Amino acid sequence: MKKLVLAIVTASAVVAAALIPSGPPVQAASKGFGSAVSAVRQSAWQTNSSVNALAIAGNTVYAGGLFTRIRPPGAAKGQRESVRTYVAAFNKTTGAPTTFAPKLNGAVYSIATSPDGKWVVIGGDFTTVNGVKRSKVALFNVATGQLAPSWAPVVAARVKALAIYGNSVFIGGAFTKIAGQVRNRLGAVTLSTGALLKWNPNADDDVYALQTSDNGTRVFVGGPFTTINDRDHYSLAMVNSTTGAALAMPAASAIPKPTWQCTTRVKTIDTLGNRVFIGNGGDGAGCYDGIIAADATTGKLLWQSKCLGANEALKAIDGWLYKGSHAHDCSQDGSFGDGTGTHFLLVHSVANGKLGPWFPNTDADPNSTTQVGPLAMAGDSTGLWTGGDFRNVNGKGQQGLARFSSTPGGAVPAVPKAPALTAGKAKVTLKFTDVYDVDNITLTYNVFRGNTKIGSYKYNSYHWDARKSYTVTDTGVKTGQTVGYRIEVTDDRNTVKSSTASVKVK
Repeated sequence: MKKLVLAIVTASAVVAAALIPSGPPVQAASKGFGSAVSAVRQSAWQTNSSVNALAIAGNTVYAGGLFTRIRPPGAAKGQRESVRTYVAAFNKTTGAPTTFAPKLNGAVYSIATSPDGKWVVIGGDFTTVNGVKRSKVALFNVATGQLAPSWAPVVAARVKALAIYGNSVFIGGAFTKIAGQVRNRLGAVTLSTGALLKWNPNADDDVYALQTSDNGTRVFVGGPFTTINDRDHYSLAMVNSTTGAALAMPAASAIPKPTWQCTTRVKTIDTLGNRVFIGNGGDGAGCYDGIIAADATTGKLLWQSKCLGANEALKAIDGWLYKGSHAHDCSQDGSFGDGTGTHFLLVHSVANGKLGPWFPNTDADPNSTTQVGPLAMAGDSTGLWTGGDFRNVNGKGQQGLARFSSTPGGAVPAVPKAPALTAGKAKVTLKFTDVYDVDNITLTYNVFRGNTKIGSYKYNSYHWDARKSYTVTDTGVKTGQTVGYRIEVTDDRNTVKSSTASVKVK
């Protein structure tokens, strides 16, 4: 038997491959997808306007925002709607709504659930819940869905961010008082009674994001502020969760100070283990929109992504950092450049910040007040929820909410074209074009002559790249034979096949 000549990559493919970030991408073995969840959208109900906040308690997902109605998947706006005024809850497994339906008189901008899963706190602009006075914050019992009758802190203005650890509820926003006491944009109350705590970091401008460290000793604060406790802490601070004192955070120096050309501010924060992830959004062309990963104890910078396109939401799950943004240029990170469209949903490796294998997408509602796409994320090892002002997910109608699952299956690679064949003397040269898979970067290409596999090759591909061509020469044929070839592409779970092309060997 004559030997098969191994695949020869064309010059154009070599150049394209060189643009892929260094280091092998992590890939699936049997799930069908390479990150913690698949890019395939799962069934979930929709909202009639923006979702600003999401949080999970047990098997319940809480959503808050500007919406006043929800509707089933597939239903058009205005059809089969149920009333939910600014807050709703959904079954995490099925995406269907629960009976939780408090009546609020104003929008919700933040939600947090207690670590024990027993309580959920919402924050926003509202002043009444079910006709009962509640000033910008309210507490509900997760098991019963009932408003906590005596928990009623009075917050003077919008609550934009919430975080809970132990018996402390940390509050951030636009206010200057809580319970009649001075608390400039940051304060805390007890989870058990709502009593005001001494915690008082004193920010000089609004707070957009709050997150506690996993051990509860730190509170990470983000927003357009410039000082904490009258000391310079531009847009990001790491604060002691008991005293309110700001701690040194070297990673914060990676966020550029405002200039006449650029103002950037922290908009979203999440933690995983001893790492904290901070996402920025900037104003102005080329203004910093990056992500910082830092040590949650020392504040030391671990890595930084400098993609352009403001970050609105981050969620770390099982070694992957999912982001909702309007990323349009990641050439600074060695990935896609401007002109490839807006990539509203992406994932980064927690370890090094490189873009990973997860490429669903949304749009942004041009008629919304925000017009940015995804605005909130929540998830765990079972899946990821995202909310925002979008109207479509993966090219199909799905307003306000989207759900992605870790259940094995995943997206199927695109179907390859039949190979182009050139017959030579006792040989056939095949040229085939790569495809992409929204759940994987590395795909395996198996080349078949009839039912005989004559070669297997692994190549990296991204949907925003120009398609690359590869060449294989088969010398295991005889003059006068008519032979057929096909390409099979697999992500190690899902396999697709090209049609067969035939040629007569010279």
